Amino acid sequence: MVTLIVLSLVSSLVAFILTALVLQGTRHAAERITFALFTSSMGAWALFVGLFLLTDNHTVAEWSVNLYYIFAAILVYSLLAFSIAYASRRRLNGHEKLLYVVLALPILGLIVGAMIPGVLITSIDMTSGHVVSLNNSFYILYCLVFVVYACLALRYLLLSAGQKKHETRNKLIVAAICICLPIACYFNLILPFLNDYRFVGIGPILVLPVALVFFYVIIRHSLFDVRLAVVRGVAYSLILATLIGAYFGSAFLISVMVQQTFLNSTQLIISFALALLVSVIFQPIKHFFDRLTNRLFYRTIYNTDEFYSRLNQKLSTPSDLRELLEQASDEIGKTMQAEQSFFFVWYGNTHMTAGSKHHERLAADDIAILDRHVKEIGDSTIITTLVSETSRIARMLSKHKIEITLPLMINGNVLGYVFLGDRRSGNYSHRDIRVLETVADTLLIAIQNALSVQEVKELNETLQQRIDEATKELRESNDQLQRLDEAKDEFVSMASHQLRTPLTSVKGYISMVLEGDAGKISDAQHHLLSEAFTSSERMVHLINDFLNVSRLQTGKFMIDRRLIDLAHVTDQEVSGLMTTAKAHDLKLRYHKPTHFPSLYIDEGKIRQVIMNFIDNAIYYSSERSTITVGLEVVDGSIILTVHNEGMGVPKEEQSHLFTKFFRATNARRQRPDGTGVGLFLAKKVITEHGGSMVFESEPNKGATFGFRLPIKKLSTPPPPDPTD
Repeated sequence: MVTLIVLSLVSSLVAFILTALVLQGTRHAAERITFALFTSSMGAWALFVGLFLLTDNHTVAEWSVNLYYIFAAILVYSLLAFSIAYASRRRLNGHEKLLYVVLALPILGLIVGAMIPGVLITSIDMTSGHVVSLNNSFYILYCLVFVVYACLALRYLLLSAGQKKHETRNKLIVAAICICLPIACYFNLILPFLNDYRFVGIGPILVLPVALVFFYVIIRHSLFDVRLAVVRGVAYSLILATLIGAYFGSAFLISVMVQQTFLNSTQLIISFALALLVSVIFQPIKHFFDRLTNRLFYRTIYNTDEFYSRLNQKLSTPSDLRELLEQASDEIGKTMQAEQSFFFVWYGNTHMTAGSKHHERLAADDIAILDRHVKEIGDSTIITTLVSETSRIARMLSKHKIEITLPLMINGNVLGYVFLGDRRSGNYSHRDIRVLETVADTLLIAIQNALSVQEVKELNETLQQRIDEATKELRESNDQLQRLDEAKDEFVSMASHQLRTPLTSVKGYISMVLEGDAGKISDAQHHLLSEAFTSSERMVHLINDFLNVSRLQTGKFMIDRRLIDLAHVTDQEVSGLMTTAKAHDLKLRYHKPTHFPSLYIDEGKIRQVIMNFIDNAIYYSSERSTITVGLEVVDGSIILTVHNEGMGVPKEEQSHLFTKFFRATNARRQRPDGTGVGLFLAKKVITEHGGSMVFESEPNKGATFGFRLPIKKLSTPPPPDPTD
């Protein structure tokens, strides 16, 4: 009997310790609270059974047996409530909460009946060994309710045993309850009905194996997220037991060796020394048992500082977004022992999913549902088993085997998510959730940096692609323009050559007629033929200009320098255009220098330049004005100028002179048939001789065109052509 009483009290203590540990958990509130109620009612039931067997006081015995039956009713109700919560593994919905209330009503009836004297217990006989007389009708009702609730609890537990997730843990729990509950019912429910209270102490003893099984599944299979507290408690208990054993063992051996009582001065000194020794060896022993308990019970433990360090290192290395997400997923998944770990990240109008191998992939519609849910509840971590089963979020996450969803938010907007699947061993703890929430900001910063680099890369790739396309188009256009330009140059060259021959013949025949070779002509005929001769001569010069432009384009423009008297050449050109000047009622003046240096120049091209200057002066001068041609030597250079008193060149257009095909606005109005190549060719000829252009003009006050040639450079013959 004493053994039964002691074991009942020990079982009660163990059950209360288990209750205290379970209440430290934070997840699966329905399971945790109903289980705590179950273990605490087991402890109270075992306690009052022990008191009932221990006491000889009638009043204490009466109160003990009443509370014994009250807590037995609470025990079977809490067991059923725990079984329902454990089988569903989620938050209870409204119907299930209502079921709890309905199931509690019969139990309340039994509790009230047990509290009213005479309803359940009619009398207690302390003289013949704790014999209790029961009201059979009410006790039968009590037993019926107890058995029905016990059967329902076993049914739900058997349902949970068939679940593949946490299969080993479920089977251990079901086995412990299914074995111990029927035995307890026999000794504490059926035998008392037969007025046999000799073995009521056996039922509370069964609390001990049930509690130990729950201790095991808490430690080994992470039930209720209190494994760390249990493991540390076991470790410190082992430390304490080791130290106490070492101390008392040493003290006992020393007392035997010195053959004195423990309280003499020698033993006090030795005890003090042993206390110092114990304080020294406490920490190594503590570390030893910490490692031992971790190896046996807590294989999934990890060092958070080391995890943060590894994760930061992996986040700081890659610049590619996909590589960063894959490395972060790998580190988080391995540390948390998740079956899958992956990220979903928005960037721009698209998204990226990356993570561990063979991870689930959420559709855009699923993410849209999740985004709306997060905006409603905030950025708190979503634990699937804590979400109502009727919720679309719970169904969607369960479908993809996702247990934890960590939103990554910036300025109230969702940047992405971290998803973790079921844990390979046990459940995620509250500590795991805190660790994930701690690294959320680090993940967010790393992802933002990677997104920035990704955007720059994509922008560079886009720009490079556009540049390549534009370059290709420009090259194609340039090739086409070059082909067209070559075709144009070829046409101009061919046309000019073909035109020059008949024009030269026309010019020659007109000259012969003017000189009287074909007979005497009248003054009117002479005038008309002179105009025709002048026009044909201008046409020949124009064709020569086009030919020179064509030669420039094809690289065949050559300067043939020979020793020439520039003063004489200028005089000839002035004389040749004197008739044209008179026809336009203009005076053409030129003062030929008497002594002028001869130069090595290209006579034909210089003649064309001089003729072009004088010809332009004739056509752009005012009526009855004077054109002055000057030739002089100034500071080692020869300067030729042709000054007219005409319209001049507008200041805003003067910078464009001497460019190909350019003609000033007033020049186009004055002479629509101009080509704009004369001045361009003139500058090219003078530049090839090492000289420079001379130009001055004021609008409506005339203009001066000319060139400057270096005497020193052009006084020596040119070097021989190596191709000759």
